[in-house]
Amino acid sequence: MHFSVITPTPGRENEATHQLFPGVYAEHQWLWRFFPSEAGSARDHIFRRADQGQAMRFYVVSKRPPVAFSDAWSVKTRPYAPRLQAGDELEFELRANPVVTRKHEDGKSRRHDVVMDAKRRAKEEGSERASGYSLVRSACTAWLNQQGGQHGFLIDEVGLSVDGYTQHVGKADSIRFSSVDFRGGLRVTDPDAFAATLASGLGHAKAFGCGLMLVRRPL
Repeated sequence: MHFSVITPTPGRENEATHQLFPGVYAEHQWLWRFFPSEAGSARDHIFRRADQGQAMRFYVVSKRPPVAFSDAWSVKTRPYAPRLQAGDELEFELRANPVVTRKHEDGKSRRHDVVMDAKRRAKEEGSERASGYSLVRSACTAWLNQQGGQHGFLIDEVGLSVDGYTQHVGKADSIRFSSVDFRGGLRVTDPDAFAATLASGLGHAKAFGCGLMLVRRPL
């Protein structure tokens, strides 16, 4: 696996900006240009946009190293093979698409935004927590806890930051998903499962910048 950082080439920021149109679908198409392949090839990368001030920055984990398609972009790549042990404590950042699957009266199962699902259930129960940050935090924290149990990590709820809940709509309403930014600490419980998660991402909407977990050891 490879870990890459893609940024505009110094002095060519305006040119880079013109090559990247706004919107999650445009970013999805743009990033594919760093991974030339035959039409219909499966996606073999995940990414996260994490701008620093006015400077664009993309983190990418991929099976193949990305190749800059334009001199306006700089690509720095290194091998990615985290050494993990059970009990390791790490700091993490994650932009994710939290969903829950519910079975409907027609017998079919469908995915639902965990926040909207929590709001609906709260209203049905007559709860005063049918909206607001506390509901967003509790619903998203519960989702992340469940993911951790399945993917080899345990989060520290006390220090967990849950922020930036956003609903995204693309061309002609064709893309609709939500994203939430998590930040905090975790403990590795299953090194193999967690390593697989770092390589393949967590949750859905990975093609649109969700799922890449950035980790580092505490300073």
